[in-house]
Amino acid sequence: MVLMLGAFLCQSCETKKAEQEKETEFLVSTPLIKDTLITREYVSQISAISHIEIRALERGYLEKIFVDEGQSINKGQLMFQIKPAIYQAELQKAQAEAEFAQIEYQNTKNLADNKIVAANELAMAKAKLDKAKAEVSLARVRLGFTQIRAPFNGIMDHFQVRLGSLLDEGDLLTTLSDNSEMWVYFNVPEAEYLDYRSNQAGHNMSRVRLQMANHKLFPQIGVVKTIEADFNNETGNIAFRATFPNPDRLLRHGETGNILMDIPISNALLIPQKATFEVLDKKYVYVVDKSGRLKSREIVIAAELPHIYVVKEGLSQDDKILLEGLRLVKENEKIHYKYLKPASVMSQLDLYAE
Repeated sequence: MVLMLGAFLCQSCETKKAEQEKETEFLVSTPLIKDTLITREYVSQISAISHIEIRALERGYLEKIFVDEGQSINKGQLMFQIKPAIYQAELQKAQAEAEFAQIEYQNTKNLADNKIVAANELAMAKAKLDKAKAEVSLARVRLGFTQIRAPFNGIMDHFQVRLGSLLDEGDLLTTLSDNSEMWVYFNVPEAEYLDYRSNQAGHNMSRVRLQMANHKLFPQIGVVKTIEADFNNETGNIAFRATFPNPDRLLRHGETGNILMDIPISNALLIPQKATFEVLDKKYVYVVDKSGRLKSREIVIAAELPHIYVVKEGLSQDDKILLEGLRLVKENEKIHYKYLKPASVMSQLDLYAE
């Protein structure tokens, strides 16, 4: 009876010990090496491809306004009328003087044909006629300046003047924006610019996306068409310009957003975010050495994907890292572990780049 009880207790102890060892078995894996894409985000400023000021070309009273604020207008459409009375009178005066000069020239020509006056007098009459015609053209142009028409298709901004305002030459009336296409400017650091130029040949990196202020993606794809010539020595950045089609006129001049640019990385070192912990804003992982002991190691993150970090420095492909239970262990602790293949670990995450 005593022997049976001892055997039972011994079996019970062995069972509890096995259960305890099973409960403390940790999961480890190695980084996954894989070509992937990371998305870099840049603050951007959105501009219309044409955004100009509409100003008065002549002095006078604003007699008529034919458009409204925010209105879409067509090239050549009449927008403003400055009171033309003075310029109309100047045109009539110039036309009358031109008619007088024409008559004078014709009379002088008849006399010159009959050898009554010298050829010099005919030349002077011709010069007076040419001058009078030029005055007519000038008066007609100045009269045309009283009608201000749209130089291109666009959208009106708010008025800077009101009906009846006395305008001087050059006074601002409004602004006009052509929003059929938009230029989106963003600044890129020097190192990322060099990465862009290095990878540009092998990947279609000129295509970018735009995240609008409401955090939604603009439906059209943009193309990087221009890079400025010089870096800003104060910021170390260089300006890029992407062009976006804007068929629905959703984007307006002066908006802001974020440019999203996909950057390919060859043989990226990927680990789950949950395998890391922070100490004083630095990221660490627990690496399992050959004896099964844990050693904390600082790592440098190159990019962040959903649930995944791309490691720049601190790990190699063969390093075994602790996946879970980071708060249950401590430095130099020896653990029992089960190794999982990195592909299997990543398949359980929302892998960003397949």
